Amino acid sequence: MNAPVKTTEFADAPLWDLSDLYASREDARIAADLERARALVDRMNAWQGRLAALSGAELGRALDEAIGLYEQAADVMGALGAYAFLAASTNREDAAAQGFEADVREKLTVIATPTVWLTLEINALDEAAVEAALTAHAPAARWAPWLRRVRAMKPHELSAELETFIAERGPIQAQWPRLFDETLAVLRAPVGDEELTLAEGLNRLSDADGAKRQAAGEGLSTAFSGIARTMAMVLNTVAAEKALEDRKRGFKRPADSRHLGNEVDGESVDAMAEAVAQAYPRLAHRYYALKAKAMGKDRLAHWDRNAPIEAAASRAYDWAGGRAVVLSSFADLGGDFAERAGWFFDRPWIDARARAGKQSGAYAHPVTADRHPYVFLNWMGERRDVLTLAHELGHGVHQTLAAGQGSLLADTPLTLAETASIFAEGLTFDRLLAEATPDEQRALLAGRIEDGLNTVVRQIAFHRFETRFHDERAAGEVPVERIREIWMEELGASLGPAVDLTGYEDWWAYVSHFVHAPFYVYAYAFGDLLVAALMETRAKDPAAFTPLYRDLLSGGGARTYVEALKPFGLNPRDPAFWTIGTKRLEGLIDRFEAL
Repeated sequence: MNAPVKTTEFADAPLWDLSDLYASREDARIAADLERARALVDRMNAWQGRLAALSGAELGRALDEAIGLYEQAADVMGALGAYAFLAASTNREDAAAQGFEADVREKLTVIATPTVWLTLEINALDEAAVEAALTAHAPAARWAPWLRRVRAMKPHELSAELETFIAERGPIQAQWPRLFDETLAVLRAPVGDEELTLAEGLNRLSDADGAKRQAAGEGLSTAFSGIARTMAMVLNTVAAEKALEDRKRGFKRPADSRHLGNEVDGESVDAMAEAVAQAYPRLAHRYYALKAKAMGKDRLAHWDRNAPIEAAASRAYDWAGGRAVVLSSFADLGGDFAERAGWFFDRPWIDARARAGKQSGAYAHPVTADRHPYVFLNWMGERRDVLTLAHELGHGVHQTLAAGQGSLLADTPLTLAETASIFAEGLTFDRLLAEATPDEQRALLAGRIEDGLNTVVRQIAFHRFETRFHDERAAGEVPVERIREIWMEELGASLGPAVDLTGYEDWWAYVSHFVHAPFYVYAYAFGDLLVAALMETRAKDPAAFTPLYRDLLSGGGARTYVEALKPFGLNPRDPAFWTIGTKRLEGLIDRFEAL
């Protein structure tokens, strides 16, 4: 029998209320909204086959109406899908909740699939004809940024029949991420006479007691070993399905479709990844050697990587304390940032209480632009939980600011999606450091460095592992033994000789992005390095920075990241841009060494 999850200590951590979406799985509004979505799609489809015969203002009006109906239908379906996902993510052991999520996904696919004609017909139009239509009918011009993204996909589009098949296949493909999530939800790490959930086990790796960290690390290694072959099958299948579609679409490299969606060229991402890899010795290798020395060790075991630097237990935060720190940090930025962050606390938009069956990790779900976002995390009262709360609220505030753009334009490419979250983390760290006693400052500085290494170095190591895995998968199924080899080579290279990775061979098996969103992970490093440049800019003139920053977030995905950064005088196409972040992190390590 599984040990109960200890939630009593943080019983004040909130549970969200999803009734703003639907009251329950039996809510009559669910069926009504499915019908409403069908009706909107039917109205939109009345334009099918007619765009090519139009021009000028007539084409502009047609585009405005068709795209507007597409967005309205997406809003209705987005709320349905969000409700099913949000409810399921808090109880992955509930078969009824998982089944409901899968059922809703299938119904939405049936409704949405007939809309594939819209982007195909838009991309069949001449570029000059589209531009003339937007000029001739001014209201249609607001869709220009969305059309820019649609037109970028033109070289990779398939026939209507194949696009329809791919859309219809989506719910079936989604069963692999479902298997991944449900496997991790029921996973238990054996630790003495306890059986820890994934969230509890990962949290214990930050315990001040080295024996507890070791027991948790070894227990997690045992648990991951037990699911490694299943997860290898999931990873291989996801990669094979992706490769098949990539070949049909003409993408040359596995990450190219992600780069296209992010509106960034692959060469720039490769340059960033290479710059970080070149900095491994100056960053992770150097820091972990210093940390080992500070802890009186020759080398750090992998379960000591995020250990508190001090022997005494680190400060614990109850929910009220974490809330106060985060809201104060948002207030430091000025403007209405703290007010918007406060909405999430004052209204039941956060689910933070850890409990059995709840999936691990954290996220902010935007739902749709005509609804409010929800924030999800597992509160354990650690300093990192305070920073995680700030991170996800950064996303949430960003989503509320961008909502005015409408759902199609509020959607932000990953190149900017992590900006607000990582920036909020940085503000909160500055607040924690300012309020710390001198004895606490070294531990806080160590924690900030480790967060930076986890966000930049570790995520680039993940990206390089993922790239190598997909490259090898192109030649056939990659056995679990080879997955372990690639993982250990990339993580070993990133962390350096001061970290002993014995027993770490199967820790790739819990990294959800490899299954849910292949090639997502580089966005974290991208965002962290970008935020470092923004924070340097803010330090020069905080008052002038805030309105520019608010404008950047309010723009959602209406501008490319290059355009969005121009007002700050930043050029991410300049290779020197990426060194700002690595040098900032290196400076923190210098301060740590001095202490």
